Amino acid sequence: MTPAPPASLLEPDVPGDEALPDYVREFERSTLYLPADQRARLRHAWAVGAAAHAGQTRKSGEPYITHPVAVAGVLAEQRVDVETLVAAILHDTIEDTPLTRDALAASFGEAVAELVEGVTKLDKLNFNSRQEADAESFRKMMLAMARDLRVILIKLADRLHNMRTLGAQPGPARERIARETLEVYAPIAQRLGMNKIKAELQDLGFHALHPIRHSVLEKRIGNQPLVRREALASIEAQLAQRLTSAGLQYRLVGRVKSPWSIYKKMQGEGKTFTQVMDVFGYRIIVATAADCYHALGIAHSVFKPLDGRFRDFIAIPKANGYQSLHTVLFGPYGAPIEVQIRTEEMDLIAERGIAAHWAYKHGGDGPNSAQSRAHSWIAGLLESQRATGSSLEFLENVKVDLFPDEVYLFTPKGDIMSLPRNSTALDFAYSVHTDIGNQAVAARVDGKLVPLRTALSSGQRVEIVTAKSSAPRPQWLEFVVTGKARTAIRAQLKHLQHEDAVQLGHRMLDRALELLGTSLDRLPQSRLDAYLAEARYPRLEALMADIALGNWMPAQVALALAPQEGAQPKDQSARPGETIRIRGDERGVITFANCCTPIPGDDIMGYHTTGRGIVVHRMDCPNVAEFRKSPERWVNIDWDRDVVGDYNVALRIEVENHPGVLAQVAAAIARAHSNIDGVDYLERDSTVAAIRFSIEVKGRKHLADVIRKTRRLPVVHGVQRM
Repeated sequence: MTPAPPASLLEPDVPGDEALPDYVREFERSTLYLPADQRARLRHAWAVGAAAHAGQTRKSGEPYITHPVAVAGVLAEQRVDVETLVAAILHDTIEDTPLTRDALAASFGEAVAELVEGVTKLDKLNFNSRQEADAESFRKMMLAMARDLRVILIKLADRLHNMRTLGAQPGPARERIARETLEVYAPIAQRLGMNKIKAELQDLGFHALHPIRHSVLEKRIGNQPLVRREALASIEAQLAQRLTSAGLQYRLVGRVKSPWSIYKKMQGEGKTFTQVMDVFGYRIIVATAADCYHALGIAHSVFKPLDGRFRDFIAIPKANGYQSLHTVLFGPYGAPIEVQIRTEEMDLIAERGIAAHWAYKHGGDGPNSAQSRAHSWIAGLLESQRATGSSLEFLENVKVDLFPDEVYLFTPKGDIMSLPRNSTALDFAYSVHTDIGNQAVAARVDGKLVPLRTALSSGQRVEIVTAKSSAPRPQWLEFVVTGKARTAIRAQLKHLQHEDAVQLGHRMLDRALELLGTSLDRLPQSRLDAYLAEARYPRLEALMADIALGNWMPAQVALALAPQEGAQPKDQSARPGETIRIRGDERGVITFANCCTPIPGDDIMGYHTTGRGIVVHRMDCPNVAEFRKSPERWVNIDWDRDVVGDYNVALRIEVENHPGVLAQVAAAIARAHSNIDGVDYLERDSTVAAIRFSIEVKGRKHLADVIRKTRRLPVVHGVQRM
């Protein structure tokens, strides 16, 4: 059983105004927005904290109590409630002093005790590594946030004061704390809409991590060319004049981008400082939302807006409650100027985030929209946390939500992979290994089987199902997001197309030689080598591929390889030979004519077309008569017994012309398990409409089923294949 703390710690002497240290006087001046009885409670909390931390000092040599009071001062600037300030003053007492949670609850209430416990660090616990300890502390902090959002306010203020006094830390610790601030705490502040704290955390973190770069950028910002400063003065004067003339009540505030935001832009866009022109900007603060749009029109009438750079966060607020109009104007000398337009309330929310709407003070009516969004975000984090095995994984899940342009995913072994937003299961497969991507057939996401085109969300566990017989398809290029996947698919398709072309060309040349009474195997190697050298082919495979693609006629090559006195290429369509069977997985060597859209089951012929290989037509295609003039280009072709894939076909459907008919026909086609690629009206009058449906079928039987189901509809007058 934990012994009770001495009574002197919980009931210390509270000094009068004249005996207060300067740092307490400064803090109390920032709390004048609170009633007198609540300020007295804060002084009592300071006295308890000072007695509990007596004898403890910071690395700078100052009394330790100055740190929690400074943290409370940061929060007082946000005008938070008294319980948050009391908890901030006492936030290190449970861990570092004899005070217990029960004692705090008895003296200051259960809410304060919960807040202090939520912020308490875990230094007394044993971890395998410093990295794991940080992650575990972060995990507990997030769990505490789920109960009370004020915990994160205290934690952010604690981190901000630690960053302000970071100079007392040794080099390695300073770098670790700065990196953690930029990666975790500044994004959390941004996510909760607390831009003022976020900006200072970023600036202090950047200064600690890269002091020379920070110093150089700060100096360059301060020493802007005179021309740029004159341009800004001109812009400010013109905007002020037009806003005043329009009768608007406004505040016009000049803004300078921080060294950190300029540095990130230089890094992200590969620019030098001189190329980052929009260093300066303006904020126009008006009375109402309607005035925001009025002011926007005025700004656009004074200076031309930059196309594509206008954002309306008033109509569509950000997840953290942020609202504002953003535009970029062409200023004098061609310098782009960023302008933000918002109301006073929007500006307050933008600077303070959830702290601006704190519902706990003065008996508020419950959480507002900004708080609700923050609670929703935390609930989402906790959901992913429940499926996470370790604290490090949880930390990665949190980073996911802080950086929305990326998704973080788990491999079956528990490794974490980062992919761009909107990445699919196939992108994941190629990011693991090119061979896994090439052989992928499906994926299991959180144990459920899904197609490869399924878009992935952060925190999911992904496993790729492969088959050795599988190969990339051209359709994959339509939905992959990552460059690695796109490059790998194209390379493999090119390789497979070449293999198919070589195989088909070999069969076509062998057939042509057979008509001359020989074969490729019976030709002397010397004659073959001589022909390849003359035609400038490095290998026989290259010649075969060119034959398949129609760049060489097989009969002409056969005559050159096996010359016979007075021989001429024979009409290969006139006598039986090997028939080329279409399987449906030929890539780039066999294509299907758009004029007659052949499908499995149709009587077909093949026409050898330069550069395209064999183009397949239906025997009743109107163009076949023209092809008969070049019999040497005809190819014996037919469907394989096991044809795969979907084939395009067009239907002309005559329907009654009234609303809802199109949906009925589309539903009937869908019930027949066919996809619709396109819909066009061919003819239309007051009673009947003729519509062309481009659909996908697997063959004539499938097409017949589609036609049968469609004809059964009462609104359909006729269906025919086009």
